[in-house]
Amino acid sequence: MTTPPKQSPVHAAARNNALWCAAMSRTHGVIGAFTDEAWAAPARTPPYYPDAVTLVSGADPAALVARIDTAAPGATVKDSFGDLDLTGAGFQVLFEARWIHRPADAPVPGPVPPWDLVRGADTLRAWADAWDDGDGDADLFGPALLDAPDVQVIAGRDTQGRVTAGAVLNRGADAVGVSNVFSLGPAPDTAWPSVVDAAHRLYPSLPVVGYEHGDDLTAALRHGFEAIGPLRIWLKP
Repeated sequence: MTTPPKQSPVHAAARNNALWCAAMSRTHGVIGAFTDEAWAAPARTPPYYPDAVTLVSGADPAALVARIDTAAPGATVKDSFGDLDLTGAGFQVLFEARWIHRPADAPVPGPVPPWDLVRGADTLRAWADAWDDGDGDADLFGPALLDAPDVQVIAGRDTQGRVTAGAVLNRGADAVGVSNVFSLGPAPDTAWPSVVDAAHRLYPSLPVVGYEHGDDLTAALRHGFEAIGPLRIWLKP
């Protein structure tokens, strides 16, 4: 019996992220499906979440676009390897980013601000309000998320107990994914030590993956992550 080849960090990050997008979409009643090439949803996914995520390089653009709803404006595709051309289907590049990876055995930086796991609907709402910071999208994170397997929402608090930082961790594809990292304040990396500590304590044997761009990417790199590959988000206006 042969051992299956180990997936590359980029493939692990892409599949882990697709699993997270699938989980979030299910909390909004949208059910997608996996094929060898991509995860895709036939109905529009929640805001900020793509309608499709490629899992391999060289995915068939026409087959991918056929699996999502392009009738109304706003369809998005996460091109996990930055190698698709969707301009012929009416898409344009929304932004580019980098996959990030942190080995499981990388040391946790200190000092680490305290954090806890979000357990109840009221606490999740407080977390979502802090994440949203007045933009009007706090309803994105509903109570159904608390029942999602392999998903943990972590929160950092100030001395009065108010949520001031946080992130989402999801386990899958032999990795733990990190997303929605935020902190209230001018420093973009305030939450990262707690994120890394939480991932290490909850999933000590798994590498941490995700994607970032701009100042958030710079912050992740300061906390032991490595940029491992490009990705591109396509939008159909």
